[in-house]
Amino acid sequence: MTKPTILCVDDEKDNVDSLERLFRKKYNVLKATSGKEALSLLDQHRESLALIITDQRMPEMTGIEFLEKTLESRPETLRMLLTGYTDLESVISAVNKGQIYRYLTKPWDPVDLVHTVDQAVERFFLGIELKEKNAQLTKALEELKSLDKAKSNFMILINHELKTPLTSILNFASLLKETKLDPDQNQYLQRIVNSADRLKNLIEDVLLIMKAETGQLRLDKQNLVVKTLEPWLTPEIQKLLQQKAIPIEEHLTPKEFQADRRIFIQVLQRLLHNAAKYGNPGQPIAVHSESGAQGLTFKIINQGPQIPKQVIDKILQPFFIDENIMNHSTGFGLGLTICESLLKIHGADLQIQNQMNGVCVTFTIPA
Repeated sequence: MTKPTILCVDDEKDNVDSLERLFRKKYNVLKATSGKEALSLLDQHRESLALIITDQRMPEMTGIEFLEKTLESRPETLRMLLTGYTDLESVISAVNKGQIYRYLTKPWDPVDLVHTVDQAVERFFLGIELKEKNAQLTKALEELKSLDKAKSNFMILINHELKTPLTSILNFASLLKETKLDPDQNQYLQRIVNSADRLKNLIEDVLLIMKAETGQLRLDKQNLVVKTLEPWLTPEIQKLLQQKAIPIEEHLTPKEFQADRRIFIQVLQRLLHNAAKYGNPGQPIAVHSESGAQGLTFKIINQGPQIPKQVIDKILQPFFIDENIMNHSTGFGLGLTICESLLKIHGADLQIQNQMNGVCVTFTIPA
């Protein structure tokens, strides 16, 4: 391993020789007996220089003046000043102009000096390492920015290149429905339509997540009041509730709050659909809203199977599937992920907790 290089400067040759003997086992020691000679040495030796140790009182050029001249060419190098004079003005000047690491008086204690130099060299290499890490982080940040741009471009591509042919498929399928088909053909056509609808919904869900996560979704906040859920129950939710004979119990505080109406309704509808989908037949879904110091809290509680803890830890990750994908199960899909992304841009998040007989999903719209 290459020895670190240090430079010792003192107008008394015995002093620089003494410093060389003290440090030569651990360091590559450069010696100079004046500031001018030291600057010439720095020009000749372009390798990394860990530390400069210089005397203050020297003819022609003081130690502080010499150190000040090295700042531009060796900004990363640490600097130490040795002097037999301890006037406060020299100390202040050394700190301000020479940017010294330590100020030591003569005669020096060899043990203390060796320890101080070792610390300085260690700090120098830590600084170099930190600089390299910062450069790596800067590069990584630029790569992330590039990836983020590529991600946005990819989503634009998906939006156009997938939705355009998909629209054609659905349009021609609609035309086929108007023609005379036998039962088998009708069944095949319905499967095509169902699959196309699923793909269309998937594309729209993915785009919605990406817009929310990349800040492309703009909020249009307005004053809202939730007095009843009835206007917001979609035909699909109502159908699920009827099929499973699930009633909804409303415990709503008609408190005004601010949110994007379109986005808030979408969150509420997705959570209600999820509760109905996984709720036990005949068991109610309870929906609460409670006003508090943090804002308006909504709770949706369904009676049904609990969610394993390891699943709760992952369930809000995009595209998480908690079932065997080879069996073509839909799992929890994107519904809760979308809710989390949409709530996040409102300054809220989704909390999922198991209860004795089911699952409680909670979020708070900030006051």
